[in-house]
Amino acid sequence: MKQFAVIGCGRFGSSVARTLYGLGYDVLAIDEDEDVIQNISDSVTHAVQADATDEASIKSLGIRNFDVAVITIGSDIQSSILITLIVKELGVKYVVAKAQNELHAKVLYKIGADRVVFPERDMGVRVAHNLVSSNILDYIELAPDYSIVEILALKDWEGKSLSELNMRARYGINVMAIKHGAEINISPNALDTIRKDDVLVVIGHNDDVQKLEKKA
Repeated sequence: MKQFAVIGCGRFGSSVARTLYGLGYDVLAIDEDEDVIQNISDSVTHAVQADATDEASIKSLGIRNFDVAVITIGSDIQSSILITLIVKELGVKYVVAKAQNELHAKVLYKIGADRVVFPERDMGVRVAHNLVSSNILDYIELAPDYSIVEILALKDWEGKSLSELNMRARYGINVMAIKHGAEINISPNALDTIRKDDVLVVIGHNDDVQKLEKKA
């Protein structure tokens, strides 16, 4: 199972950390603010107060053992660049960093970031997916090849069980949750039946998700 380190737990960072933890991944949250760490400690595997610009501190947390580091400090450009450099040099395989602007992004890529995100711009990507297909309610790119999508149940899914629909074989996607009004079933089983207006939270390879979007 992949292990994620999320450095900087403001609104965007804490959202990323909580989502990954909710998906069943090991998540280490790092922030220099003790209050922030206390607020998120119940929503991640481990939460640590530390100055991520201090290489010795980060090294002592065993950062090199993590598969992915997500650096969400966008406003302090200098710290963002320094932390990206540190975690990359310490051997983290895949580093995702949040950028303020294009120039910031260029520097992050130059020093080794594998992916740079612009939360505001990425929100635009999600809106665009929604415009392409009205059934697609939300869209989150989880990794370069995989996305999580909220999709309104298609007409021909209604009244059928997950077993009958066989989503993995038919569409190459896995159903993570089913929402029906205010109810959320976070561990659906094969016998659960899809009802009208249900919202399915699915995860899949981007190619499979795009095929599903076209059908929707």
